[in-house]
Amino acid sequence: MKLARFRYNDQIHIGVIANDQAYSTGQDPALPTDMITLLGNLNDLKHNLQILTEKGTGISLDQIQLLAPVQQPEKFLGVGLNYADHIEETGLDTPEFPTIFNKQSSCIIGPDDDIHRPRVSEKLDYEGELAIVIGKTCRHVPYEHAHTVIAGYTIVNDVSIRDWQIKAPTWTLGKSFDTHGPMGPWIVTADEIEPHNLELKTWVNEELRQHSNTQHLIFDCYKLVETLSTVCTLKPGDVIATGTCSGVGVKMKPRGYMKPGDRVTIEIEGIGQLSNPVIEEPQDTVQF
Repeated sequence: MKLARFRYNDQIHIGVIANDQAYSTGQDPALPTDMITLLGNLNDLKHNLQILTEKGTGISLDQIQLLAPVQQPEKFLGVGLNYADHIEETGLDTPEFPTIFNKQSSCIIGPDDDIHRPRVSEKLDYEGELAIVIGKTCRHVPYEHAHTVIAGYTIVNDVSIRDWQIKAPTWTLGKSFDTHGPMGPWIVTADEIEPHNLELKTWVNEELRQHSNTQHLIFDCYKLVETLSTVCTLKPGDVIATGTCSGVGVKMKPRGYMKPGDRVTIEIEGIGQLSNPVIEEPQDTVQF
């Protein structure tokens, strides 16, 4: 099942995407109208959601604007150095423990929204990633039960400003510029995804830059949930971007940074595509 946030007739809805149609939960008073509540009660509501796609009124996808499926997660976490081929291209050692950093939720944008190249740097890079979306409040989750707290999976572009990334050892500044968290196009529920055998591809314009498979994750999705839930309570809607493979722009010769006029597209098997254009940061972003 594909769960989405979308705009239709100037209103924001959540719902299900099926048969090239969007079905708003607003048609059923028993269903929530915000994504985090839906994710937190997903198992109990799946029957109603299925009925919605069978008996509800669908909206053609060309009449809606897909939005980031989770707009304000309490936690938006990233994982660094989690594919062997990416570690090899960086020249760094393979970590014995996951490298975790924060992306501020203010960076989240949806499909087809503009990625800004900031005025302070031209070192704008892409990172195509599978992302976990938590569906249950949980703590101290053992590996063998981690799948039970995952609502589903989506795509994240962990856009990075490379020079700002290295300014601070936490990486957070270089990972959190506004518009640098594209997410979508929807959440595919965990019962329809085998997360550890999915083809992942990233294109910049027509050039294939990244191509790997999630079977090459060093710390897989369940290990990440086990590790993070040891430290903090995970909650419905929390997003964990699981890391990127080789082919990032900073390691190309010459550098393959994104520039205004480019379009970056990430495809993950079983989920779909997330595509965003790149523009110069507009002048109207200045506020004080």
